[in-house]
Amino acid sequence: MKLLYVTLFPSSPPRFGAQRRLQGLMSGLSRKNDITAVSFLPPDLDASEAERAMRQYCRDLVLIPSRPGTGTSKRLLQARSLFSLDSFERRFFNARALQQALDRLLLSRRYDIVNIEAPFLAHYRLAQAPPGERVPRLVLDQHNIDFDLVRQMAKTEHGFVRRLYNSANWPKMRREEMSAWRTFDGVSFTSVLDERRARSLVPSIRSTVIPNAVDIEHFKPAGDDPSPDGCTVLFFGAINYYPNIDGLLFFVREVWPRLLESHPRARLKIVGQHPTPEILAHAGPRVEVAGLVDDVRRHLAQAAVVIVPLRLGGGTRLKVLESMAMARPVVSTSIGAEGIDVASERNILLADDPASFAAAVGRLLDAPDLAARIGRNGRALVEAHYSWDTAAQRLEAFFQEIRRLP
Repeated sequence: MKLLYVTLFPSSPPRFGAQRRLQGLMSGLSRKNDITAVSFLPPDLDASEAERAMRQYCRDLVLIPSRPGTGTSKRLLQARSLFSLDSFERRFFNARALQQALDRLLLSRRYDIVNIEAPFLAHYRLAQAPPGERVPRLVLDQHNIDFDLVRQMAKTEHGFVRRLYNSANWPKMRREEMSAWRTFDGVSFTSVLDERRARSLVPSIRSTVIPNAVDIEHFKPAGDDPSPDGCTVLFFGAINYYPNIDGLLFFVREVWPRLLESHPRARLKIVGQHPTPEILAHAGPRVEVAGLVDDVRRHLAQAAVVIVPLRLGGGTRLKVLESMAMARPVVSTSIGAEGIDVASERNILLADDPASFAAAVGRLLDAPDLAARIGRNGRALVEAHYSWDTAAQRLEAFFQEIRRLP
C-alpha cells in the first residue's frame, strides 16, 4: 500500500511516548508498504536530525515549521480561541503551508490510506487524488480520547484561569473529535476502554484497537547494564505533559514523605524533557531532576522501582511497557496501567491512595526477590503481547480492511 502519514511532530528520533508509537508503527509498516510523511516540526527539534532518522523508513518526507509550544504567542492564541467556535488545538495546528504540502502530494500521486495522528488535523483537505484516481481512505489514530483528557484537566487544574480555559475548550474538542469519528473511514484506538467510550458516543464508528507496544530488542536487560542500586525510585516521561505533572506532584507531595519515613535511604530520580518550575522546585539531596537524557535504558536498569503515579489520562502508557521490557518492577495507579493486560502482584503492583502507593514501593525496596520476580513477569508479558512488530501487523490488516471498502 501507499500510505501518507500526517503528524503533529516528527516520529524520529523518539524522545517521548507519542513519537515512539509513531516510529514503531511506521517502521514496521515500511517493511511491506510505501510511506510518505508530512509532519509539523516544533522549534526545539532539529530538522536535519529528524530527516536523517525518518528517511530510514519514509520514501518521502516534508517537515513544516510549527508555532512555538510555549510563550506569549501561544497564550494570546489561547485567549483568542475562547471567542472562537474552534478549539485552541485546531487553531494552533492550522497552517497554510501544511495544506499546500498536502495538495501537492495528494494531487500528484495516488495514496491508498491517509493516516492522521490527531483529530486536530481532521479539518484539512485530505480526500484528494490525481485525475481519474480513487481518493484515499482516511484513518485517524487516537493516542488518547483528547477531549476527555482536557475535560479531566478542567476538574483538576489548580489555577482558576486554567480550569476556566479547559472548561471552555473541551466541548469544542468533543464536537470536532466526534465529527472525525463519524466522517473518517476508520479510527484506531490504543485501548479497548477508549474504543468503548467512543462507541458509546458514535455507535457507527468503524474502529480497531492498536495497543501501544515496545521495541523488545532495544528495551531489554543487557549484560553490561548497571545493577539496581536498591534505593532509586524512577519516574520518566515528558514533564511538560499535564497528566505527568499532576502525577509527579501527587507523588512528591503525598507519597514521597511517607516513603522517606520508612525508607530514609530512598532517592527519587525524575527523567524527562522540559521539567516545569513546579517539578524543579522539589530538587534536593534526595530528589534528582535529571531532565532529558540520551538513553533512558541505563537509568531504568539502575532503578530499584519505576513509578507511574498518574491520576488522569487516556490511552495506554508506554513508560509501563518500556519498564517491563527492561524487567524492572513497576508500581502504578490503576489509571496509569489502564488498557494494559496487567495483573497486580504478578507483573506489576497497583496502588491508588498515598499510603498504599508508598507501601507498594517500600515492599519492592525491601524485597529484591519480589522485585526481580515482578520484573521477569513484566518482561514475559511484553514479549508475548506488546511488540511493535505485532502492533504494526494489526494496523496493516486494518488498513487493508479499510482500503477494500466499496
